[in-house]
Amino acid sequence: MQLSSALFFASLAATLVAAAEKPTVYLIRHGEKPEDDDVTGLSMEGEQRAQCLRDVFGASSQYNIGYILAQTPKDNGKRSRPYLTVKPLADDLGLTVDTSCDRDDAKCVKDAVKDYDGEGNILICWQHGELSSLAEKLGADDVDDYPSDSYDLIWTQPYPYKEITSVTSENCPGLDN
Repeated sequence: MQLSSALFFASLAATLVAAAEKPTVYLIRHGEKPEDDDVTGLSMEGEQRAQCLRDVFGASSQYNIGYILAQTPKDNGKRSRPYLTVKPLADDLGLTVDTSCDRDDAKCVKDAVKDYDGEGNILICWQHGELSSLAEKLGADDVDDYPSDSYDLIWTQPYPYKEITSVTSENCPGLDN
């Protein structure tokens, strides 16, 4: 009987350690866009945000980012803002931005999160209108839409991804209040 209790507790401890090692997901919106919607890329403010994220999520931050996911850019430059927003950070961290998931493919994002087995947490940068769909596909219920007039919010969705546990600001100087 004592041996089976010891095995039970060892198994329970291993399960808890495995759960503790699952990454937290951070969801952010791409940087600011130019006034002219027909222009691709980031505005000057968006470029500033991309540079600020190097400090916000960088190696000396509390976020411990080990994997970055941004929606697939189109060949004509459309939908490139998420990638452009996180590329400087990825370069600093020595990471490649995974752009294998289309903007409207929340299942692909869920699979990428599930399949990630590296060290560190996950940063997802996406078009704001799809962020709630991503959070819900990961497992959260009734997620509010990302506000269309905000570019600075960080949604924190820890394992087992059942809820957004906090919403904070990137606090980029000169961009966020």
